[in-house]
Amino acid sequence: MTGKNRPRDMRQWLAHLAQTDRLAVLREGVPLKHTLAAMAKLLDGHKAAYFPRPGGHAMPVVSGFMAQRAWIAEALGVESAGLLEAFRRAAESPLPWREVEAGAAPCQEVVLRDVDLLAQLPIPTHSEFDSGPYITAGMVIARNPVTGVQNVSINRIQVHARDRMAILLLPRHLHAFYQEAEARGLELPVAVVIGADPLTLLASQAITPIDYDELEIAGALHGEPLEVVKCLTNDVRVPARAEIVIEGRLLPGVREEEGPFGEFPRYYSAKEKREVIAVDAITHRRGPLFHTIVPAELEHLLLGSIPREATLLSHLQRSFPGVLDVHLSMGGVGRYHLFVKFRKRREGEPKNVLLCALGAHYDLKQVIVVDDDVDVHDPKQVEWAVATRFQADRDLMVISGAQGSVLDPSTTVGVDDIENLPPALQGIGAKMGLDATRPIAYAGHVFTKVRIPGEEEIDIAAQIVPNAVVDWETGAVG
Repeated sequence: MTGKNRPRDMRQWLAHLAQTDRLAVLREGVPLKHTLAAMAKLLDGHKAAYFPRPGGHAMPVVSGFMAQRAWIAEALGVESAGLLEAFRRAAESPLPWREVEAGAAPCQEVVLRDVDLLAQLPIPTHSEFDSGPYITAGMVIARNPVTGVQNVSINRIQVHARDRMAILLLPRHLHAFYQEAEARGLELPVAVVIGADPLTLLASQAITPIDYDELEIAGALHGEPLEVVKCLTNDVRVPARAEIVIEGRLLPGVREEEGPFGEFPRYYSAKEKREVIAVDAITHRRGPLFHTIVPAELEHLLLGSIPREATLLSHLQRSFPGVLDVHLSMGGVGRYHLFVKFRKRREGEPKNVLLCALGAHYDLKQVIVVDDDVDVHDPKQVEWAVATRFQADRDLMVISGAQGSVLDPSTTVGVDDIENLPPALQGIGAKMGLDATRPIAYAGHVFTKVRIPGEEEIDIAAQIVPNAVVDWETGAVG
């Protein structure tokens, strides 16, 4: 897809994947409990999955349509190498959305006010010990009760009643909105949007200051204002071409059990009392598609990692122009391990870069700085740099007692009563920085990377003789 032909909705993108042999249609009736997620996981990173009549439900389920970095760049109309820069430009130059009339938007073609979530939506149960069906690809949109500016995030949501859902709120903007509303004894109106186009989903994960509407970043990614519509039961604006919208309210002073749930670190989070959404209505397109994200797989990890990479790169380059690229590794679950490509000019600079990176986002647990001859998107090259340019007694930096991810289970090792651990003590851990750069000055070719002249220019496929047969007696090729 070109920059002028970016997908306006999820259907257009799925059609493009189908036309390019990147969509697998599964047999009808795949069970919603475990089997659907298992099949989507097996296809993850290879093909998007389309499940007709899952569990006998009339509404199809789709998954895995953003499971390769190159696919996300393609949807944006750029090469993979330009993905972070394109996202950064959009985040720095948002476009105000354009509102369409209520009732005229595709997402409001069908209105359900007598809500029965599990009967009306094909909500899967994903992992072995998940406590029930979960909405995993729902963009939660809410307005700041003070300023009215919206925030967009993706939160895990457990459905446990006809019109009631428990939601995990991490200490970010949506949580701040809810705390403000709860302190006033007010409900917080919300919308849960399922089935957005890939660029709007990507925008929802932008790391921004509070009161910075991610739907405006989505418009910038599209190259034109995003069409939105006001919900029917509250004032939240949602993408007009979304597949499904669940309208509801976060209730003040109400907590109900949620979890366990298999999260992105590939471990289960514990059962805890969580905030609750009371559902007022469901609206959707005719013939809607339900999007689910298989937790901890590529679609989940890439959606979170690419916006973070763009933010981290911008943050580091403001202080260190020699920073050329960054990558949140998939082995580090797209959150915890950062690789930084750096053109070093002075000894000691990499340690400054390490400190800057570790302070940029509390999720970061390990940062490795490498030279500009190392591809940070190739874990083997990064490991090679550590193996040959790093000495632990000289190049290792450890910072203990720092705030980390509350979903990292290693932070609770040794804690006797995990379920009653106060929020202020959750996620406390250590940070590690590795300087895997070569010295500025060295003798001869001690630290020169071995290469064969011309290897980058040769098209080896063009040099292979097709259908060749070797006569092993004479060595002749025929």
